[in-house]
Amino acid sequence: MTFRYGVDQLTLDIVNGIANGSVKAELCQQALDKINASRQNVDIMASSDKAIYGINTGFGPLCDTQISPAETHLLQKNLLITHAVGVGEPIAKAISKLMLITKVHALSQGFSGIRLEVVERMLAFIEHDLIPVVPEQGSVGASGDLAPLSHLFLPLIGEGEFWRGDNTIPAAQALKEHGLEPLELHAKEGLALINGTQFILSHAITALTKMRYLLDLADLAGAMSIEGMQGSQSPFREELHQIRAFAGNIEVAARMRHFFKDSQNMAAHTDCDRVQDPYSLRCIPQVHGASRNAYNHLKELAEIEMNSVTDNPIVISSEEAISGGSFHGQPLAMVLDYASIAAAELGNIADRRCYLLLEGLHGLPRLLTTSGGLNSGMMIPQYTTAALVTENKSLCFPPSADSVPTSMGQEDHVSMGSISGRKLNQILGNLEKIMAIELMYAAQAIEFRRPNKCSDIIEENFALIRQKVAKLEEDRLLKPDIDAMIALVKTQAFKVN
Repeated sequence: MTFRYGVDQLTLDIVNGIANGSVKAELCQQALDKINASRQNVDIMASSDKAIYGINTGFGPLCDTQISPAETHLLQKNLLITHAVGVGEPIAKAISKLMLITKVHALSQGFSGIRLEVVERMLAFIEHDLIPVVPEQGSVGASGDLAPLSHLFLPLIGEGEFWRGDNTIPAAQALKEHGLEPLELHAKEGLALINGTQFILSHAITALTKMRYLLDLADLAGAMSIEGMQGSQSPFREELHQIRAFAGNIEVAARMRHFFKDSQNMAAHTDCDRVQDPYSLRCIPQVHGASRNAYNHLKELAEIEMNSVTDNPIVISSEEAISGGSFHGQPLAMVLDYASIAAAELGNIADRRCYLLLEGLHGLPRLLTTSGGLNSGMMIPQYTTAALVTENKSLCFPPSADSVPTSMGQEDHVSMGSISGRKLNQILGNLEKIMAIELMYAAQAIEFRRPNKCSDIIEENFALIRQKVAKLEEDRLLKPDIDAMIALVKTQAFKVN
């Protein structure tokens, strides 16, 4: 397919497809007409004697200072330079690329008054893999992501840096190598570039892409742990979940039934005398399901934001530009914080399952080793999951609940959504490690249920684990095993459906 910027609707899969090159994207004539018409409106307003915010005035607390047409170019350049005050490590190159893609789509809808030449230069950056370097800290999430977007677009005027492999090079050098001259920004363009939520949004896209897989993987890990514990299937019966019909719960319960289908090991203890399992086994649909509901909410709002215009002011006609607050990050900030709790809870319950597998219950040896005493078996990796779980809990404070006034009180309530997005991705990175350890534990537990076989899909994943990590017979250095498991999780090697 070919995606048409400014016309078609982005989705999570389409934006990722554009970023990885599997989906072609272009400016069609309809988008060109909208961009050019909006620019003509700005040119008319810029030459007017009437003060119109962002077009012929200063910004923020200087909104009452009118700027002459002769000073417009310098004003726009100064806007980028003075707002590029980000600090900290650079964000991942892939996130910067998503920022470019989503910004092009927003600007191409014809409400931002930017020249076609500027949009085409941004597309050239994407085409030639000229991805700007953007520091991770400095945005308060209103008036949008000012600092990171300023760094993203410094290369348009020959400032800032681009990525080259794992290193960076001055933007001026890269532009020269590609035969590109720095642009001179016209009225409204600097503001259109740096107002917006693309930093927050691109972190949300990155998190959604990773979280989608980790939700599925959490179900698989839970199922494998239940196989190892020889737990009950009855908490996943369809009748139970139809009468408390949360979408996430129903989906997780169905997935658990799929993982147990035709399992010889589960059938082997159908008539055992255990009445019920602990919550970390029995309540997987409720806990994992709640996290799925949070994921679905974030995905819904992120896809709205992908197709929104979030700069300011919005150009309506040659006589009117509406100054509002579409750049405010709160709609995403709050749900990013919600998703952070959801991701952390997946790790929290996984750690409890790890602990259960070590207790020596229901036919499993303590610490998942038959030679305990001399050997510690699988005791210590659970310390790591416990540490990661607590780290994730500490990251769950909601930045969206905080606000620090900026811009001499003009921007007196901000979203802090950039921090929400960054923290969610940190939590997901920790969750990958927790999932890796649970899967290693579950595979070790399943060894003690042989010769019983599990379902085909669990046996396939068990074999994948055993390709990288051998059964633990006697104590050995477990760090390489844990690292191998983390690599399997990060590369999304497990079959989860």
